[in-house]
Amino acid sequence: MPLAVTDSELRQLLSEVSFLEHYGFQLHSFSDGECALLVPFRPAFERPGGVVSGQVFMAAADVAMWLAIMTRLGAADGSVTAEMKTNFLSAARQEDFICAAKILKLGRRLIYGVAECSSREGKLLAHHTITYIRPN
Repeated sequence: MPLAVTDSELRQLLSEVSFLEHYGFQLHSFSDGECALLVPFRPAFERPGGVVSGQVFMAAADVAMWLAIMTRLGAADGSVTAEMKTNFLSAARQEDFICAAKILKLGRRLIYGVAECSSREGKLLAHHTITYIRPN
């Protein structure tokens, strides 16, 4: 089954959507119902104590899921986040990480998925469960 979005469409969204400018997310990979982002370290991401702020992990997971959904429903899809649960498992300190999202179930109204943020060496940093709601 062909994907509903192209590499250039996903890269364009990441570079042109204003709420993403601060993060600098880069498309790492994508396939049917899946998307992985490279999250480059930025000093602005550090919270007191020298670890990357949790909001960066959560934003990466949300955006990775958003793009994973587009692989099935296209770039014009209006689905939005309904719920996210995040478990922080290990700290990132002045390092890039990868956030990979995967659709578990694409329903008529709800989309269920998971995302995992890992160091470049493969250490699991955060696990997210995400629910999106599709527009009427």
